Amino acid sequence: MKYKLALITLCIITAFNCKSKETVTLQTDFNFDWNFKLEDTVAGIHDTEWKKIKLPHDWSVTNKFDSIKGEGATAYLLGGIGYYKKDFYTQLNSNQVAYILFDGVYNNATISLNNKELGFHPYGYSPFYYDVTSALNENGNKNTINVKVDRTRYADSRWYTGSGIYRNVKFITKNKLHIPIWGSFITTPTVTNKLATVSIQTTINNKFNSSKTAILSTTIYDTNNVVVNTNTKNITVAKNTTLKDLATIKVTDPKLWDIDSPTLYTAITTITQDNEVIDTQKTKFGIRSIKFDANTGFYLNGKNRKIKGVCLHHDAGLVGAAVPKGVWRRRLQTLKNIGCNAIRISHNPASNEFLDLCDEMGFLVQDEFFDEWDNPKDKRKNMNEKSVDYITRGYAEHFQEWAEIDLKNTVLSHRNHPSIFQWSIGNEIEWTYPRNANATGFFNNIDWSGNYFWSLPPNNISTIKEKLKTLPKAKYDIGETAKKLAKWTKELDTTRYVIANCILPSSSYESGYADALDIIGFSYRRVIYDYGHKNYPNLPLMGTENLGQWHEWKAVMERPFISGTFLWTGIDYMGESNKGWPKKGTSSGLLDVAGFKKPSYHMFNALWNTEPNIYITSQTLDKSIYKLDANGNPLEKQDGKWKTALWQWHNVNEHWNYNNNTVTVVEVYSNCTEVELFLNNKSLGVKKLSNFEDHIYKWAVPYKKGTLKAVGLKDGKKVESTITTTTKPTTIKLTTDQKKLTADGYDVAHIIAQLVDKNGNPIKTENQIINFSVSGNATVLGVDNGSITNTQNFKSNKIKTSKGRALLIVQSLQDKTTPINITVNSASLKSNQITITLEPKKN
Repeated sequence: MKYKLALITLCIITAFNCKSKETVTLQTDFNFDWNFKLEDTVAGIHDTEWKKIKLPHDWSVTNKFDSIKGEGATAYLLGGIGYYKKDFYTQLNSNQVAYILFDGVYNNATISLNNKELGFHPYGYSPFYYDVTSALNENGNKNTINVKVDRTRYADSRWYTGSGIYRNVKFITKNKLHIPIWGSFITTPTVTNKLATVSIQTTINNKFNSSKTAILSTTIYDTNNVVVNTNTKNITVAKNTTLKDLATIKVTDPKLWDIDSPTLYTAITTITQDNEVIDTQKTKFGIRSIKFDANTGFYLNGKNRKIKGVCLHHDAGLVGAAVPKGVWRRRLQTLKNIGCNAIRISHNPASNEFLDLCDEMGFLVQDEFFDEWDNPKDKRKNMNEKSVDYITRGYAEHFQEWAEIDLKNTVLSHRNHPSIFQWSIGNEIEWTYPRNANATGFFNNIDWSGNYFWSLPPNNISTIKEKLKTLPKAKYDIGETAKKLAKWTKELDTTRYVIANCILPSSSYESGYADALDIIGFSYRRVIYDYGHKNYPNLPLMGTENLGQWHEWKAVMERPFISGTFLWTGIDYMGESNKGWPKKGTSSGLLDVAGFKKPSYHMFNALWNTEPNIYITSQTLDKSIYKLDANGNPLEKQDGKWKTALWQWHNVNEHWNYNNNTVTVVEVYSNCTEVELFLNNKSLGVKKLSNFEDHIYKWAVPYKKGTLKAVGLKDGKKVESTITTTTKPTTIKLTTDQKKLTADGYDVAHIIAQLVDKNGNPIKTENQIINFSVSGNATVLGVDNGSITNTQNFKSNKIKTSKGRALLIVQSLQDKTTPINITVNSASLKSNQITITLEPKKN
């Protein structure tokens, strides 16, 4: 009990404001009360006054989209130089040390404390920290931390990155005898349903000038906060040294972390001297086992599972890269609802907050380190760099000096997350080493003509080997770099699989690249799954970047040796829009940039979800991808075109509003074995899924206003979907995903405005400019309509709907509890009122 009481005392987070003073002790949320100003070297803006902000903060997303000075690669949003500062006070005693921890700053950040430079950190995605003890002023005197972020290379990526301190910051105070940041590593080397072995590796730093003796104790708690088991031992740490301790704890009848039941345990490690707890480390972890087999695929806790994954970039539409946890939760839950069970963080390490959500919600995660290695990519065109340009200089500029530091910081920071099951050392790196592309025979080969996506390698294995030997070598070798990255990873963690996303696997197998991997990932190369398995049978393989189409999933389902796939992408993202204005991003997602479901989402619900489901779309025959056969049934205009469909879902509507008697094609996405379609309660026939090779039910239907209803049957269960002809809009319907928020400055609510007709049917064929009115204690984070071509500034209360709808996100204010009232109106329509109550934060 004495340990528990001491721990409760030590774990209290103290952060209080006395007018302008903030005193920080123990582990303090360091996100509040920052000041910011911007020097935009492109637009000629220079803020003369500081403005108060809260972290996380992305200044680029607050800018206007700029089609002239901006670059489509990074969503036409500019960068510049951002300056951050924060004043605070400390009450350290002579036995304490202090650290500041940044989970991510984009990018080229210089950090100073009290005019003493702490360091420079170029990579925008890796966490880092500094021991600030010696730079602090005496207790009671003001400290000022300054962060300069140089984002003048505003097209330094192939996707939208954001700018600034866009992830969480913590100020941490510890005893000089302490567990350092990232000093605890928990693994589960043996796992059964009856017994699990938990291994706890703890690092202890002694910064005293004398040897110290203490008690090191780790207690494991279950989800109900009940003690499971404890390990206690005496330790002695020599002066100014580090000790690494390894403890083993048995857990009987463990509840395993799984996709469907992501149970988390908590390990609390304490250092005690003279009956006083002087340091503590709280670590959440999961008990689970993972295995990849080259012939039979992936196993989680001994059960063979298919990886139903999606790739995600790190922006979330209107909030940019500074994404509140609640925004990610809504998006991830929407994906989870269709059976998605894995996320590939592309193409950079995730935030710890994002990984926390994946731990809690039951997502497997591939955490990816780099998009560039030794050589740069062309940010505007992908592949190898075509021209040298200051604004496009990215991480390759820093790779030689910083790769090991950034990789190891990421592994140390992330390795306790049970969601992570793969470390990816790189994404489509082969483009940047030209001889690898040339060796395949696909390119610069007059004897080959075809489509790279669907063609087998023109060069056989012996020819590829020969070309890799004879083609001129560049300064850096892809195989040597890959082995170096894999080695650094395994120095810190051997419990996950090292993988890479290979765009040219036929050369990667022979260049030494694949030799560095535990499993190889194929990028858009499902056509050579059999080639890879036949010729390199000992290396497991899977799809790591694939099209969101049935043909991709069909290839996985037909091959037990393919563990699964990561679709490109789960959600539309900003950027990678070379000269595509007003297209500000890439619309390959199952959800759009506002998190609204797209038709492809419902298709994958039919493919990935086991529960009966059904969804209707429609399109006029002339605009569809179909023609009618002699019997009046729809068939593809290009026979078999579905087998090579690329990123974009074909053009369909989610409404039933056309001119009378216009021939339409009604598509039904369903996992039901048979579906019957009705128009105004008249049956248009029963069809069976087995008759549709493309997995899409289809009917040709002359349009008549009214209601289309599809009724599906699966395993004796019936489900139905309807779409109804709408009339003119009469009101705007507001809905929210949260009716209560915590007044902590973080919690968010999503408010959807939808035009509806007199019968309450959502109108998807008409749009209006609407204005949100928000009162109470809330920050308006912005508005969006989900359209990838919407280039209105997000930071507004006004928006034109798309498909009759729009999204507003509001965030609570810290310690402010006046209810939030929200309405919306257009020139002719009004809405209902949404009221969101605010509850005080619980200590």
